[in-house]
This record gives sequence, structure tokens and C-alpha cells, in this order.
Amino acid sequence: MFAEAIESILVDQCTPAAIRQIENGGSPAALWGALAESGFLELMASEEAGGAGLDLAAIFPIFVAFGRHALPVPAAQTIAARALLHGVAVPEGMITLAGYGRRNTVGDFIAANLAFGGMAEFALADIDGHLVLLDTRLAERTPSGVHGSLGSTLRWSREVIGQPLGDNGAEVGVLSAAVHAAAIAGAMERLFGMTLAYCNDRVQFGKPIGKFQSVQHQLSVMAEQVACAGVAAELAFTAGSRVPTRLAAATAKSRTSMAVPIVAATAHALHGAIGVTEEFDLQLYSRRLHEWRMADGSEPYWNRIVGETLLSQPHGTVLRFAMEEIQA
Repeated sequence: MFAEAIESILVDQCTPAAIRQIENGGSPAALWGALAESGFLELMASEEAGGAGLDLAAIFPIFVAFGRHALPVPAAQTIAARALLHGVAVPEGMITLAGYGRRNTVGDFIAANLAFGGMAEFALADIDGHLVLLDTRLAERTPSGVHGSLGSTLRWSREVIGQPLGDNGAEVGVLSAAVHAAAIAGAMERLFGMTLAYCNDRVQFGKPIGKFQSVQHQLSVMAEQVACAGVAAELAFTAGSRVPTRLAAATAKSRTSMAVPIVAATAHALHGAIGVTEEFDLQLYSRRLHEWRMADGSEPYWNRIVGETLLSQPHGTVLRFAMEEIQA
């Protein structure tokens, strides 16, 4: 029910034209207002706090839909942040997740390449293992410089860092990684759908290019990667849970990130010259895929976590590890 309602809003409000307008510095107020006024930002908040109390399994298709539409506002991050801030008065506005920032030598907190750091009004951060809500208006922002990027590097001086709101700061990074894994899975679905449609419509030598064996092979590899990414992303969204396990999130983010260069490159290759033009919508999704791949750490970072966990269990097998530990 929620997924269908949100899909309707995204189809109406999150158009390619709206994405371009926001990427070029336009106001996201209309799109953000449509989501906020419908109450969807409280989907994971507890029922006592006026939310819907959805668990990870229920929220998964919604986060995938956000990725499928390349949503240019931090709705998923805000939903997740409001769930983590249970029992705390949550301010109005856009909230992003800063799970992998660091302190410098003088105690300032720096969140590098923070997703939606260029527009979010607040950042829920993991600072020394504590949950801290930071006001981005008090931060020094440095845009990424990448075309169309909505991320920025933010630095808060130690004087403006507020008091901890809990000792569950580690949950921020884990949930943020899962959010990006779901977004990647959704954007890949859109990219594959666009590529398949183009190959069926584009005629060369008297027939659609999708009929050529070499193109079919590339589409098959692309479909395999998209399917694997979707399954891996869903591993982090277990029923009855509010925050995924670190291992499940690591597996999800690792596998979805690994698929990004293959899927994006294949989509652009099969589209040919039109695929590299700014006017064509393909780049709206492929650029976001690369940005989300790097968010919260790319696949080498998460591969190490999965590998170290596997090696710490010397008496098990890889199959048992995959079937029992990751999905636990």
C-alpha cells in the first residue's frame, strides 16, 4: 500500500526534468513537500511517535523505488534517521546520514563526500560511537565538483558539535550502507529497462539490435548483475528488524557496488553515441549509480569486512557461511 502510494508521487513529481532542475541548483521544495506532507517520512518511526513502525522488509521496496527514480532528495536517509532517533524530538527538514566521518587533530568532525551533503539541513552522525545530530548550516561545505552531484564534504568545528543522543552511533553507517544498496538495486532496474527497450527499438541492418547475438550476450550479463544486486540488497532488509546486521549490510553494499561499473558501462555501450549525451536520461541514473557506489565505502572496504568475518570461523564452510551467517 505504501509502496504504491509513493510510486504514484514519484511518477508525478520526480520526473527527469525535476531531477535536472534540482541538480542545477533549483529548489527541491515541491518534491520534498509532496513526500513530507503525505507522512511518508515517518514510515519507520514507532507508532508511539506517530509513525507506521515499518520494519526493514516492509521498507525495502520503497527504498528501491527511490533508487529507481533517482530521487534527488534524502528521503530514505531521513526515514532512516527518524527511526534511529526514537524518543528524541526530531527537527523538520532533510536529514542525511554521516556514518563514516572522522575527527581531525583539533577535534573538528569531517564527513567526506557526504550523500546529499549539499542540500540536507541536518546530518545524523556517528561520532566516536555516539549518535549526534548536526546542523549543516553550522558546517563548512565543500562541493564535490562532480557534475550533477548532490554530495559535499562537510566540516563542523568542535565548538558546534552537540551532545550525544545515544550510544548507538554505529547503527548510522550500517543503515546508510543498506539504504545505498537498495538505491543501487533500484537504479539498476531502471537502467536495464531503458537499455532493453532501446535495443528492441533501435533497428540496424533491417532488424532490432536486440536480435544480434553479441547484444543479447551483453544484455544477459547485465540482467544477471541486476538480479544479483537486487537479491544481495534485500539481504540487509530482514523482517522484524529496524537496523541490519553489519555483515548483511556489508554483503549488500559490496555486491551492489561491484555490479555498478559492469551495468553502467554495458548500458552506455549498447546505447552507443546517444548514451553519452546530457539530453538523454540515461546519465541521470548511471551518474547516480557511481555516486552511490562510493558512498559509505566502495566494494573493497566492504569485501574486507565480509572476508574477515568468514576467516574468523575456521570450522565452517563458505556455503554454510552464506546460508546461515549472512542471512542470520
